Amino acid sequence: MDTPISDAPNLDEILKQIQETTIPATVLPLISVLAQHSTEGIPALLELLQHHHPAIVSAVATQLEQLAPTSVEPLIAGFHTCTDQLVQAQIVCILARIADPQALDLLVEVVGVEVANHCQGNVRRVAARGLGPMVNATTVSGLRQRAIERLTWALLHAEDWALRYAAALSLAEIATSEAQMTLHQALKQEADPVVKARIQAIVQPAEAA
Repeated sequence: MDTPISDAPNLDEILKQIQETTIPATVLPLISVLAQHSTEGIPALLELLQHHHPAIVSAVATQLEQLAPTSVEPLIAGFHTCTDQLVQAQIVCILARIADPQALDLLVEVVGVEVANHCQGNVRRVAARGLGPMVNATTVSGLRQRAIERLTWALLHAEDWALRYAAALSLAEIATSEAQMTLHQALKQEADPVVKARIQAIVQPAEAA
């Protein structure tokens, strides 16, 4: 009896073809094929976040977002095993857009990382901004409190004005009494005019209400 021939795509071959391409348009449909095989495809998609062409990285990021929540744990694991800061930044961006509370502890950790370069600074800001919707998506009090405490630190003590700005936006989104108190405190001490104006714009409508 003849052995049946499988119609399943060879994921290794697809991955190799995407990695070696210099013309993104020719392989973008193959990224969707990888996503259709989420169990085997997600590790391949994570590997493609290191691709040299931004159009492919963008397409891969979109697929990983659409595969949530299945992709969340592999993304978190990928962050911890990756040594490429640009890929780590991309993973944080993806997780922030997914806004799954499973990634909340990772984003809390990233916000508190000591910055050694511009890339790390950008990642901290993205993480701070992602914490707002994550906190609102969970009812676990311990997770919520850890995130609020880290955002409070970022708003009141971080040197990076853009990180303080991002923290203010997330605290406004969380909108608990503790978050509101932190925003009022920040308004009194903030020296940067851009951040101060944004906090004032947040606080004044809340007071009027």
